[in-house]
Amino acid sequence: MRLKEEITNLAKGARQAARHLVNLSSTVKNKVIKEMAEALLAEKKSILDANAKDLRQGRMQRLSSAFIDRLTLTEKRIREMSDSLFEIAKLDDPVGELIKEWKTKSGLCINKVRTPIGVIAIIYESRPNVTSDCIGLCFKAGNSVILRGGSESLNSNLAIFRVLKEVLSKNGVPENAVNMVSVSDRRAVDILLKLNTYIDLVMPRGGEGLIRRVTAVSRIPVIKHYKGICHVYVDEWADLNMAERICFNAKVQRPGVCNAMESMLVHKDVAARFLPGMLKKFLEAGVQIRGCGITLKIGRGAKGIVKATKKDYFTEYLDLILSVRVVDNIEEAIEHINYYGSHHSDTIVTDDEENAAKFLREVDSACVYVNASTRFTDGYQFGLGAEIGISTDKLHARGPMALEELTTYKYQIYGNGQIRV
Repeated sequence: MRLKEEITNLAKGARQAARHLVNLSSTVKNKVIKEMAEALLAEKKSILDANAKDLRQGRMQRLSSAFIDRLTLTEKRIREMSDSLFEIAKLDDPVGELIKEWKTKSGLCINKVRTPIGVIAIIYESRPNVTSDCIGLCFKAGNSVILRGGSESLNSNLAIFRVLKEVLSKNGVPENAVNMVSVSDRRAVDILLKLNTYIDLVMPRGGEGLIRRVTAVSRIPVIKHYKGICHVYVDEWADLNMAERICFNAKVQRPGVCNAMESMLVHKDVAARFLPGMLKKFLEAGVQIRGCGITLKIGRGAKGIVKATKKDYFTEYLDLILSVRVVDNIEEAIEHINYYGSHHSDTIVTDDEENAAKFLREVDSACVYVNASTRFTDGYQFGLGAEIGISTDKLHARGPMALEELTTYKYQIYGNGQIRV
């Protein structure tokens, strides 16, 4: 009962704070966010010390190397977190933006304007940088935020949260604008997800199990940041040197993130030329290959290449594991992606404009690329400052969720005495 009361009071406070945030000027919000960015750098030692505790516990629990990578903070990553906040401060404030205006036959002047969503709850796993990104974006878009990170990153999340909350206090901003559920008891999430009176939107960011659980339990609208089964399709008209660079980057540069390539598709007409060198490069980098029959034949029984199953093509590995399939044509590639993929990020490597246009038109994913790595699906890389996550939903937002996606809109109607007859 005490836990329910605690979480409910947290949500009530966030709702009250949201009413004040809508009146903050862009100047004040930007000043606060810049000070948050500076505070992260000033307090980096305490943040790294807290992160070291999480890493020790994670290694004792024998978490995977990919998981440990997502959990790890370094001076460079803290600098990147700070840079993201500075970038958010530079961006135009979406709140109050006029989307459209018109006048009706009755003489009413109607304005469609952006407005904050209200109170947003974000439930996430492992990556501590999500804490600062979410706080900066939600605050700039005029929303109160309630954060619930994973137990494996609790020390890191709390350290970042306390640093940024102190900046709010110094600037006279309601402290309940930024909240964190600090208890590891899983019942806290179940309680939070039923508080639709106070919370307007829930965004889960993590593994498939987390997404399914939140969606099943929540009484609040959910925008899902689902798994990233991302593909690169090497077309028959691809520049194979470019294709090799893109595929290697998409898989190996940082395999434990949602925009890393999990499946590589290769046109049959270039497979014999492309795959021998590409497979060799992957194997030398420690990548395990799960391949189709043709892939196995081309790999000639090399250690590290095994037969792919249907389950492999549905799997988000988040590790140095890659499924590979040789396809007959672009139609088969698109069909494979739309069937096995998670509608996150997919790339075609080609010099053929018609095939590029067909891929962009027919692949049903949030982010569809021509001749570039899937690793660019990221709010910061898109010039959006940062992101809450990558939405694989179609409503109300899709792709990197940044400032604009953290607003809704309202109609403001001006009259001069009109009545309806």
